[in-house]
Amino acid sequence: MAVLQKIRKRSGLLLLAIGFALLAFVVQDLITKGFKSQSKDVGSINGKDISFDQFRIKVANVEKNAQNGQPMTQTQAANQVWDQEVAIALLNEQLEKAGIRCSENSIIEVFKKDPNIGQNPTFLNQVGKFDLNKFKEFFKNNPEQAKAFEDRQKDAEINAKFQIYSAMIKGGMYATKADGEFKYKLESDKVNFDYVSVLYSTVKDSDVKVTDADVTDYMKKNEKRFKAEETREIEYVLIEDKPSAKDEEEVKAKVNGLLSGSVVYNSQTGKNDTLPSFKSATNVAEFVNENSDKPYDSTYVTKQDLPAEHADKLFALSAGEIYGPYINGKYYCLSKAMGRKAGAKAKASHILISWEGTKVPNKKEKRTKEQAKAKAESLLAQVQANPSSFMMLALTNSDDSSAQQGGDLGYFQPGQMVKPFNDFVFNNPVGKIGLVETEFGYHIINVTDKQDAIRLATIAQKIEASDATSNEIYTKATQFEMDAQNKDFAAVAKAAKLTINPPVKAKAMDEAFGVAGNQRQIVKWAYSEDTNVGDVKRFEVVNVGNIIARLKKINEKGLMPVEDAKPMVESIIKNKKKAEKIMAKMKGATLEEIAKTNATTVQNAPAASVENSVLANVGAEPKVVGAAFGTPMNKVSAPIEGNSGVYVVKTKTVTKAPKLPKYDDYINKVKAANAQASGRIFPALKNDAKIDDNRLEFY
Repeated sequence: MAVLQKIRKRSGLLLLAIGFALLAFVVQDLITKGFKSQSKDVGSINGKDISFDQFRIKVANVEKNAQNGQPMTQTQAANQVWDQEVAIALLNEQLEKAGIRCSENSIIEVFKKDPNIGQNPTFLNQVGKFDLNKFKEFFKNNPEQAKAFEDRQKDAEINAKFQIYSAMIKGGMYATKADGEFKYKLESDKVNFDYVSVLYSTVKDSDVKVTDADVTDYMKKNEKRFKAEETREIEYVLIEDKPSAKDEEEVKAKVNGLLSGSVVYNSQTGKNDTLPSFKSATNVAEFVNENSDKPYDSTYVTKQDLPAEHADKLFALSAGEIYGPYINGKYYCLSKAMGRKAGAKAKASHILISWEGTKVPNKKEKRTKEQAKAKAESLLAQVQANPSSFMMLALTNSDDSSAQQGGDLGYFQPGQMVKPFNDFVFNNPVGKIGLVETEFGYHIINVTDKQDAIRLATIAQKIEASDATSNEIYTKATQFEMDAQNKDFAAVAKAAKLTINPPVKAKAMDEAFGVAGNQRQIVKWAYSEDTNVGDVKRFEVVNVGNIIARLKKINEKGLMPVEDAKPMVESIIKNKKKAEKIMAKMKGATLEEIAKTNATTVQNAPAASVENSVLANVGAEPKVVGAAFGTPMNKVSAPIEGNSGVYVVKTKTVTKAPKLPKYDDYINKVKAANAQASGRIFPALKNDAKIDDNRLEFY
């Protein structure tokens, strides 16, 4: 009591002390963080800031509207939006410099090419054509939709401008008669020359050494080729949370027990109850649902839908017969045959002939319903007379996308196709060819296959780690984490009989992490200001286990790490060093003297051209052939570093190709090469741009 009274008397002093302690904690945190405040911008491109508020709204929209129902992580959405923002910023900058503007018609043309708009029934007239008045009227009467459509309009405007910009670039990359004539000369002018070659392969690799400094020097001389973003190298050990052999045996025994009846005590009646076996159960569906980790499935399945390893035996079961236990994935299973159905799945091909007004977007030709019927009946007669012609007739006549597969629609079940089509296929035998009408048009149908199916009642019990096993795994993982904090990571792993996985090289906004899949939290930890090289941390990963990660290395933004660049440039640098050794020996006034000094022979290239610079038994050597064209007749050239070795040449004759009346074919070749220029716009702009990326602060 005396102590409590003293505390009460000094309560004000105590509160003041606590306040000072809290203030000291906050001040220390501010000092540690360096008074750093989070940026309001997610980044900038050539000085143009990208607001995070607008950015996150776009990210949320991308997540919400992920294509094909595929889930998208926030990081994936952020990366996608970032790439779009960079592309738009860089493009807009160029569009402004070029003074490009676009009309409403240009924007409308972009919309019309979008199937969701250009083929939307809401915007089509009576003959199935896009109606601009309907399009405008819809948004006039739906202001909320119009507001949501504003971003689409902006995108369409940029798209339209880009089409103009791209056309301008293509127009600037024109090809003249002079270009065609030059291309012709490169292909047709011939040079006949003698040469001596000493190949790089004659010098042992062990005689030349490529150092890290050599690789760095090479990268610095070719800086743009070796630019790299900042990365973190993270090595890790994976301790899987998987069942032990004992766990597996226990599940197997439990499933096996269902093959025979069991006796259990009923606490409510005070008597023993005899439970039925899987074979004797009267209500099979109820029995499965009570004893399986997967619910009873009453659907019929074909042989190809069964587990491949067990398909033959399962499909051959008689009604009431049981197969198992067997392993299917992570489950021990028992399967009981419940019945069989003939022709449960069918395969068919068709030729679709549509008419104006049907729900078919890409018709091969305009036709009325009467014209479509006449054509369909004509095709029907042809395929009935010659069934082997079906595939080719489908390829050349069908309005359906399956035309590219010769009309093949693959396998389908009853109810998957529109009713007239469905009824024809499932009510007729294989080989039957006929004609039906649907809302899509006239279909010439060929029933090509049918498959029987069986219905199985399957008890599946998951093979998973028991609590005891999970506790052992957790203990092992935490012990490894503690041991690895102050000891050699590799030595600790070896002592624990664990394998260190190859390092993951992660960029700031990556989330993929080796065999563990998407593990954004590990990448974020590696990029945290509090994480240093050598730090170790354990991560629990659902359905995977424990990952003990170690930050192995930080690669700063700039030149690519030497170990990454080395495989790309080592052979180039080696050949350069070999060339120096070879050149020192290539002495002599004549080719014969040089050949003798280097224990080789004089060879001849009788008719080489710049565009065909292949030398016998060596390969392409454009520098050598080019030097031959430029060396005076009967003069011995200086040594030339080629692709495969060092050469000296002596030009004998140069034969100029005769002039042509026109060079159209060669002009077209130049044009074809120039046509690829528009595809290099964004990489070129991005390579020269100043881009600040602050996404890591927000994601």
